[in-house]
Amino acid sequence: MTDPENLDEVLANVGPRLRRIRKERGATLTALSAVTGISVSTLSRLESGGRRPSLELLLPIARAHQVPLDRLVGAPPVGDPRVRSEPVERGGRTMLPLTRRPGGLQAYKVVVPARNEEPDPRTHEGYEWLYVLSGRLRLVLADHDLVLGPGEAAEFDTRLPHWFGPAGEEPVEFLSLFGPQGERMHVRAQPRRKG
Repeated sequence: MTDPENLDEVLANVGPRLRRIRKERGATLTALSAVTGISVSTLSRLESGGRRPSLELLLPIARAHQVPLDRLVGAPPVGDPRVRSEPVERGGRTMLPLTRRPGGLQAYKVVVPARNEEPDPRTHEGYEWLYVLSGRLRLVLADHDLVLGPGEAAEFDTRLPHWFGPAGEEPVEFLSLFGPQGERMHVRAQPRRKG
C-alpha cells in the first residue's frame, strides 16, 4: 500500500520536474501546448503545482518530450537494468535509444536504409563518436569525405560541419554516442555561388 505522505511528496515534485525537462529541451509552454493539445494555462499550473497531474495530462507530455512516464513522476527504479526503448524514426533513419535519461552522454543504434542522398553538413555543440556495425558509412566532415566499414570508428567535434549516411547501395547500421549538447542542431549556411 502506498504511503499517502509519500504520494503527496511524489506529486509535489512532478511540477518542478516537468519545468526542468521542458527547459532542458529548450521548449516554451506555447510550443509544448501546440504539440500536446494541452492549454498553456494548464501546463503552467501543472509546472507550478497549481494543478494535480493526471495520466491524461502526463502521457502527451511524456510523448512530446520522448521520455518515459516514469521520468516525469520520478518513479523509483525497479531494479531491472535492461534498456527497453521504442525505435524513433527521424528523417528516414531508425534510431534506437540505448540510454535512458536525457542529458549527459546519449547513445543510439542507428539504421539508415540505402538511398542516394546529397550531403547536407550541419553543426551543433558537442562531440560525437560513431562505430559501424554493418554496411558502409559515408562521413563528410569539414574537408574530409570518408567511408567507414564494419568495425571502424570515428570521433569528432560536432562544431565542424558534418554529415553521415549510407555509402553505396546497402543500408548502414552504426552506434552513435554524443555529448549533452547534441540535440541543438543548427543549419550551416551554404556560401553563395558566384556566377
